[in-house]
Amino acid sequence: MTDGDAVTTGARLDTSVAHNARVWNYWIGGRDNYEVDQRVGEHVAGMFPVIREVARADREFLARAVRFLTAGQGIRQFLDVGTGLPTVENTHEIAQRLAPESRVVYVDNDPIVLVHARSLLTSSPEGVTDYVDADVHDPDTILRRAADTLDLERPVALMLLGILNFVLDTGEALDIVRHLMAALPSGSHLVLTHPTTDAGVGGAGNVAAMEFWNAHATPPITARSRAEIASFLHDVDGLDLVEPGLVPCSQWRAEPGATPVPQFGAVAVKR
Repeated sequence: MTDGDAVTTGARLDTSVAHNARVWNYWIGGRDNYEVDQRVGEHVAGMFPVIREVARADREFLARAVRFLTAGQGIRQFLDVGTGLPTVENTHEIAQRLAPESRVVYVDNDPIVLVHARSLLTSSPEGVTDYVDADVHDPDTILRRAADTLDLERPVALMLLGILNFVLDTGEALDIVRHLMAALPSGSHLVLTHPTTDAGVGGAGNVAAMEFWNAHATPPITARSRAEIASFLHDVDGLDLVEPGLVPCSQWRAEPGATPVPQFGAVAVKR
């Protein structure tokens, strides 16, 4: 970490209500969660059994995407917004294994993520790993703080994995993507995952599961149709989808026969 002053352990944690970062951590087998998170996580999994597969698929998509960008596209800068709790095979670990000089900025405003960031996020000697405490609803702050570590005149991979679903208004979510990508140069990439309600990939169960979540946990969340998710890619100037386009994240550049999950994933490059 280079931004030690920004990462403190004074954030106030509320362990009486389930929180997304901790429940997600529970679903992927992590230890940074509490009984309330486990209880809500089990209930949601009972309603929507595929959720654990979604969590694992999202994590595996991240690994494939970062490898593709680092080894295949020469990307050496990553802006990972809504990183969640650090686990294994984080963005910086994958990128710096392939290119030790890679620079990675994580962005989150979750107190429990803030608490863990200093102790769990490290860097290769040649690269930099930093953490910014900022909200996805405030792209100006994200860009200003990220510029302390990243050269925004060189290509950056903007990682928005499972974060736009916390921006409940689709128009606002689209504006955030546009704002962030407009600040990045040609050759930058957008990496996106988002839960869906599309029945064709098993998303119908997301509706009731998210209603339960929003009544019993925080922060509120929404799933979207494939067309709505596609707008974050097609309605942003200058983006071209990388093959295979917008697909279930479990199937993006995965082994043949991978099972679809109700979470779309895509990578796009800025012309």
